[in-house]
Formats: sequence, structure tokens, C-alpha cells
Amino acid sequence: MLEAFALSDQGCVRTNNEDYCLIKPELGLYVLADGMGGARAGERASQLAVDTVVEVVLEVQSRDSQVVLKAVEEANRRVLEAARNDASLEGMGTTLVVALETEEGLLIASVGDSRAYLLDDSGFRAITDDQTWVNEVGRPLGLDEDSLRNHPMRHVLTMAVGASAPLTVNYYSVPLKVGALVLISSDGLHGVLDADQIERILRGGPYGWTLEDGCRRLIEAAKEAGGPDNITVILARKSG
Repeated sequence: MLEAFALSDQGCVRTNNEDYCLIKPELGLYVLADGMGGARAGERASQLAVDTVVEVVLEVQSRDSQVVLKAVEEANRRVLEAARNDASLEGMGTTLVVALETEEGLLIASVGDSRAYLLDDSGFRAITDDQTWVNEVGRPLGLDEDSLRNHPMRHVLTMAVGASAPLTVNYYSVPLKVGALVLISSDGLHGVLDADQIERILRGGPYGWTLEDGCRRLIEAAKEAGGPDNITVILARKSG
């Protein structure tokens, strides 16, 4: 079982929090969503997606890629259905990252631009690939990073839960070494802090501070950098 902690903050600009996360260490399940939509539809989408994933994993009681993909696809179906049945929710959607612990490590599914990272003795690196215009169109076109950071399409997602069916889900299988630290975050963190800044904060621990301390330090750093969006982080550590 991984030791884990999660924390979410509305940030410095937003008046509500459309992020939602849930950790279930007893299930080996860690889920984060960043909602979008008018009124409070984003909040509804993110919570519905996360709660659906937990429900499916509880029902199936197995640990393989099909369980993870089934949970994400069911979340997509329910978000689409909720929007069809309530005009005030039309256009809602959410990013989604699901991490399920197995004997071999983590099975991770992602949709959108929320991310999972890994810090171990091989270094700090992103596990997931963003489903965004920047990553899937801008970079292949050869645009430089400065242009991409200021491009009018920089915030556009190419995929989201609740946006379409069928859904394109990115899937990863990640072995975990003892002492490995997993970070799952909404773009309120990694959209404000670069990888080097995040790594420096994480390398301040985890052994010198608790996972709760780590979550708080990451969120405070994002807020000190302006906190323009909701900020959600999950930290999970592989113990011996």
C-alpha cells in the first residue's frame, strides 16, 4: 500500500473550485479531475467523474488495465448523460487521472492535461502526455516553447471526459521502486510552476517532511506565483 495525501485549493483568482480528487489507499486508488463548464457545471463534472471511477473499481474488485479503462469510460458516459439531461450542464467536461496500485506498480489512465509525475533514483519526470493543442499540434509543427507559452490555443484541450464518445484514453504502466514518490496534479500546479521548480520542492522531502507538508508547499508555491487557477495535488510514496 502506498502512503498518500491529497490537497486542493481554489487558488488566488477563482471564486470556486472545479477540481476534485479522492484517494483510497485501502483500494490502491488515486483519482484527480479538473472540471470545466459554465456556472457550477465544472464542479459537477469533476466530482461525478471521480465518484464514478471509485464506484466501478469497488464493484469490479480486480487490478488490471481493463478495470481502469472501464472506469474512465463509464465516467465519460455518465458525464455525457448528465449534460444531456440538464440544460444547465451542457458543455461540461473534465480532465481525469486515475492511478491504480498493483503488485507491479501503478496502472495510470489520463484524459486531458492533468498530469502524473514520478520522482525516484532515476530522476524526476512526467509519466503522462497532455492531450492539448500545444502538445499534439503546436510542438509537432515545430513552434518553439516561448511561442507555445503565449499562443492563443495554449489552453485548448483535444480530449476531455464528457466531450465525446468514444473517448481517447492515454494509458501507462509504471513500476515503482521503494522510496518512489508519485505526484498527480491539476494544471493549476504544473501550468504555473515548471518541472525544475516542482522537483526542487519535492527534493526538500519526503523524508524531511510529511506528504501533507509536501502538498502544502507545492500549493503555496503555485499561489505565490499568482495562483490563477484551482490547484490540486496528490502525493503518494512507496514504502519498503
